Amino acid sequence: MPLPPAFEDRSPVEQIVGAVVVTMVFGIVCGLALGWNEIVYYILVGPVALAGGFFGGMEHRTVDEGIVRGALGGLVFGSFVLLGLEILNTDPKAYLGDPQSGLVFVTTIVGGILGALGAGYRARRERELGGASAST
Repeated sequence: MPLPPAFEDRSPVEQIVGAVVVTMVFGIVCGLALGWNEIVYYILVGPVALAGGFFGGMEHRTVDEGIVRGALGGLVFGSFVLLGLEILNTDPKAYLGDPQSGLVFVTTIVGGILGALGAGYRARRERELGGASAST
């Protein structure tokens, strides 16, 4: 699998759109799904959001950067999930725990872990690709 361009190599607009706007919109969509249908919500926050956190981390060259990106992405994502639910002004179809704001803590921690895993994967692949090109 080819590596995505590094976050620092992107323009400021691409950085803001990729790290903030996409995360906000996806969070709102997940929040709306949370108010509509439990299964759709779990599909979105399960494999789709987890993959997004990992791939977001893959845009960073160090694990430290991946943790920060993932934690901030998780913070924004979780906050906008709750905002999307609040827009519908309905009860969640899936259990969020009490208080519901605990979701933001969970998404922040999980996001940091996923960002670190993604950045670690990128670092390994860059070492492998660098070693392969040096040996040929």
